[in-house]
Amino acid sequence: QVQLVESGGGLVQAGGSLRLSCVASGSIFRVNVMGWYRQAPGKQREMVATISSGGTTNYADSVKGRFTISRDNAKNTVYLQMNSLKPEDTALYYCKLAERYRDFWGQGTQVTVSS
Repeated sequence: QVQLVESGGGLVQAGGSLRLSCVASGSIFRVNVMGWYRQAPGKQREMVATISSGGTTNYADSVKGRFTISRDNAKNTVYLQMNSLKPEDTALYYCKLAERYRDFWGQGTQVTVSS
């Protein structure tokens, strides 16, 4: 089984920055995609950014130029550096690990951006 533990969320003023971390543990296939998703109250969960084990990244249009995803394969950890935060970035942020036949989710970390 695989476990994902997120950290780094919190309350920040608009224009501020936060860095999220997600550590994966357990039996992990080395070829995978890790990513961050978010869900705001009353809205569907949406993709924020993903990164493959080879380093290929993908971003939602709404965060391009502001957020940067990175990973440390040796530590099975993925990061999300969030700059120039906006109130509309407020959401519960989830970490996801996707292998060929399995998906795993973390419990989420709350990010709140005040105006």
